[in-house]
Amino acid sequence: MTALHLGAMHPYEQALTLVLAFGPFVLLALVVWVRRRQDGADG
Repeated sequence: MTALHLGAMHPYEQALTLVLAFGPFVLLALVVWVRRRQDGADG
């Protein structure tokens, strides 16, 4: 079965797609940065 093209996405759909695609990586980078700062302050 061939996927049908549904037309251009609305701006909120584009934003949601970007958040779902890149959000986890941004969150992971933030957690790593915070933890490294905490570890650096301890030692």
